[in-house]
Amino acid sequence: MSSKAVISLTTGLEDPEKVLVAYLVAVGAAETGRETLMFLTKEAVRLALDGIAIGVACEGCPPLADLVKRYEAAGGTYYVCPICFNAKNLDKDSLIAGAQLQGTIPLWQWIGDEPATTFSY
Repeated sequence: MSSKAVISLTTGLEDPEKVLVAYLVAVGAAETGRETLMFLTKEAVRLALDGIAIGVACEGCPPLADLVKRYEAAGGTYYVCPICFNAKNLDKDSLIAGAQLQGTIPLWQWIGDEPATTFSY
């Protein structure tokens, strides 16, 4: 069984339910002891900025800010596509804890030679 999980997310708050599901999967992996990495691309790179992942996606759903805190507390990390991030002229000094500007080669290096469970949203 793989001990690593990679959750690839391309969507930002324009589709809050998709973001919610990605975070639920990531939190579940991290809180059960898997090394967990969220790879944020396209509009999802904005979620790695302080104060952006907020709100509630649907009635009865947990607040996104709570999921972000749980993910961080469980040791989850983020790789934020530097091409996408820089194309949007975002401020790297505003990245949240655990987020790094890293592209596909560092992603593959993080996975390494062992299998990884992957999800894509």
